[in-house]
Amino acid sequence: MMSALPAFETHEVTNQPPPFGGRNLWADDVALADAVQREGGAAFIGALQAYGGIAGDTLYRLGFDANRDRPRLRTHDAQGHRIDTVEFHPAYHQLMDLAKRHGVAGLSWQDGRSGAHVARAALSFLHHQAEAGTSCPLTMTHAAVAVLRQDPLLADWAEKAAAPVYDPRDVPMADKAGITLGMGMTEKQGGSDVRSNTTRAELREDGSYALVGHKWFFSAPMSDAFLVLAQAPAGLTCFLMPRRLANGNRNAFRVMRLKDKLGDWSNASSEVELCGAWARRVGEEGRGVATIIGMVMMTRLDCMLGAAAEMRMALAQALHHTRHRSAFGRRLSEQPLMANVLADLAIESEAATAFAMRVARAVDQAPHDAHEAAFARIATAVGKYWVCKRAAVFVNEAQECLGGAGYVEESMLPRLYRQAPLNSIWEGSGNIQCLDVLRALAREPQALPVLEAELDSVSGIDANYDAAVQALRAVLSATPSEAQARVVTERLALLLQAAVLLRAQSPVAEAFVRSRLAGEHGMAFGTLPEGIDLQAVMSRALP
Repeated sequence: MMSALPAFETHEVTNQPPPFGGRNLWADDVALADAVQREGGAAFIGALQAYGGIAGDTLYRLGFDANRDRPRLRTHDAQGHRIDTVEFHPAYHQLMDLAKRHGVAGLSWQDGRSGAHVARAALSFLHHQAEAGTSCPLTMTHAAVAVLRQDPLLADWAEKAAAPVYDPRDVPMADKAGITLGMGMTEKQGGSDVRSNTTRAELREDGSYALVGHKWFFSAPMSDAFLVLAQAPAGLTCFLMPRRLANGNRNAFRVMRLKDKLGDWSNASSEVELCGAWARRVGEEGRGVATIIGMVMMTRLDCMLGAAAEMRMALAQALHHTRHRSAFGRRLSEQPLMANVLADLAIESEAATAFAMRVARAVDQAPHDAHEAAFARIATAVGKYWVCKRAAVFVNEAQECLGGAGYVEESMLPRLYRQAPLNSIWEGSGNIQCLDVLRALAREPQALPVLEAELDSVSGIDANYDAAVQALRAVLSATPSEAQARVVTERLALLLQAAVLLRAQSPVAEAFVRSRLAGEHGMAFGTLPEGIDLQAVMSRALP
């Protein structure tokens, strides 16, 4: 019989940072707290403080489990019945339950006070940092309420979507106190060109419709209902298609497969075939795009928030690691070049957060303020393009701050890196956003005046900023072509971010203007000019 090997230690574990979790993401984030206060959400700070603690602890831990065990599609049960059920790790349902209960999908609609959209945006920002996959159904559920409220016959659907209740059971809507909603817009042949959709909607005698066709990307297939675009006799139309009919039967659509996708692994995306599925029309026939435009503004805002949240979490992880790890005789965060990188990331993160929350205020006030409505219309496209574009390169730079540890799943950075490109594509790719900005400037009389008012509100504070505004005016006066749409949108985004920071008197405003607008910056992060207090910037980013 062999004897056991003697127990001995090969080395002592030193120079490793403590675990990141177990913190309050709200209390850690001075820039977010300032933005919420500034943009009208002060009445909700208690709720945000509470959810920040949940997000930085419970949600943070659950996110690892929900992404480690991916959703599984079961098309049939053991007896051969078609069931089209998607099974999730229990952590997914816990994440959804906590989010719904705390208003991530419904606070905007439940609370009539001014600033509710700002607070809901901050809740979404906190949640997305901890777990991005569940943000997909939460965002769609929140945004769909804006569409469903247009039709009094769909009031129950809207009310239950906004309700602070999560019920994962596969039962009819009438049997639930709270529901979730998904979307089915994209088809194989069209992509972003939804007007080329071929799914047809056949009118029935009772006024309902039968949908026949397919959807190439069908998000969150276990939702209780879906907003779907299909071709009715009068043209492209929006429909509400429930998963379960009122009599309890499954609706006539089939989940063909789940997408094996880049991005989060906790949530399911699918392909479906519609086989005469029952649906109710939302809005007028032939006005499908116009019907869902209110939803698009909400989802574009959430794309901005999601990208800014990914930046924030990546920055926090990088700061946490470099403050606790030493190399070449001192802390990584104290080394001048690393400090330049970290401070540069912190400036970018604060600008993204501040701009996203400014847009949230515009969305909040849009129903009763024409100026803010016009600003929200164009600023969501500007911000959705730029903030989402910056997320992927930002997260990759943060990964590098951790070295090899940044590429190991336990650090969360790989999950953020997979997720970072998604918001650039969802709700319209970068080109779609930029062309939308150009069309708004050319065709909507209020677009340019509201932008000029926003930019001029801080004129005279910073000479470099004023010069950049004048340069943009020269570009716009020349009527830029479609090929220049990205250049115009990028400059608009940088100037709008600078305007928010200058108006807020943010300690990073001057550094942002010098580095982003005055040409004192290279093409990579970590190229801030001399004279910026790097340690002060980092201290503000994560006290």
